[in-house]
Amino acid sequence: MGKLLVTGGAGFIGSNFVHHVVRHTDHTVTVLDKLTYAGNRASLAGLPPARVRLVVGDIADAAVVDPLTAETDAVVHFAAESHNDNSLHDPRPFVDTNLVGTYTLLEAARRHDVRFHHISTDEVYGDLALDDPTRFTESTPYNPSSPYSSTKAGSDLLVRAWVRSFGLRATISNCSNNYGPFQHVEKFIPRQITNVLRGLRPKLYGAGVNVRDWIHADDHSSAVLRILDRGEIGETYLIGADGERDNRSVVELILELMGLPVDAYDLVPDRPGHDLRYRENEAWWGPEKDGVEAFYARTGR
Repeated sequence: MGKLLVTGGAGFIGSNFVHHVVRHTDHTVTVLDKLTYAGNRASLAGLPPARVRLVVGDIADAAVVDPLTAETDAVVHFAAESHNDNSLHDPRPFVDTNLVGTYTLLEAARRHDVRFHHISTDEVYGDLALDDPTRFTESTPYNPSSPYSSTKAGSDLLVRAWVRSFGLRATISNCSNNYGPFQHVEKFIPRQITNVLRGLRPKLYGAGVNVRDWIHADDHSSAVLRILDRGEIGETYLIGADGERDNRSVVELILELMGLPVDAYDLVPDRPGHDLRYRENEAWWGPEKDGVEAFYARTGR
């Protein structure tokens, strides 16, 4: 494969993939990232400059995307607007990035005959009832319920259309909830951990019965790399880790691991989230923490 273009590679899941590639392959990586609130240069710190470079730019800008695609062997497309609450407040950035941005990348990959892998989410399938024993499969009908999940579903369909209509060498993966290093402090698990580190009580939304299937970002990265190397063109792969936990169990485990009573949290109305593992890296998460908590205070969360 040799040269990879990783969009969104300064974000949480994308940066974990870049680190994984550097550790486990000889590939070189160009990261294309707009460095919105979800992207952070510090997430790429320490990687060898001879193998990883960062280009700051918008995936919806063809003038940026085209020359980078022309010099690569494969595009791994992580870049997305991904916060459900934000999508309800202002859907437009989700349309611009998730739909127009994906279209722009697909056209560049088609123009230069470049292998393309698209990172999606299990949220395109909607929700399962708590007592439903079934699980999502690659043939589960799409049932998105927010501007975020709808635009991700739309981007998946664009990829499938470019495979069928234009012969693009592309694959798709839909992954469950990731946790691991470099996750934004607004997300479920890092928010609870950083609350404890700041002497604040964690917040548990609703009754804490919402169930999420958790996977470590490094396991996700390993699966993506395997699909990139061995995946069948045109196929969709579902990535998970048999890690289903309800939110209450996750919060109580965090408190136990951090030496606090397992009931030392507050119940607040509404909202689930994402991640785990942030005890020592305050220089990375600290600058974002105050702004996140100020936002949640204004909204009563």
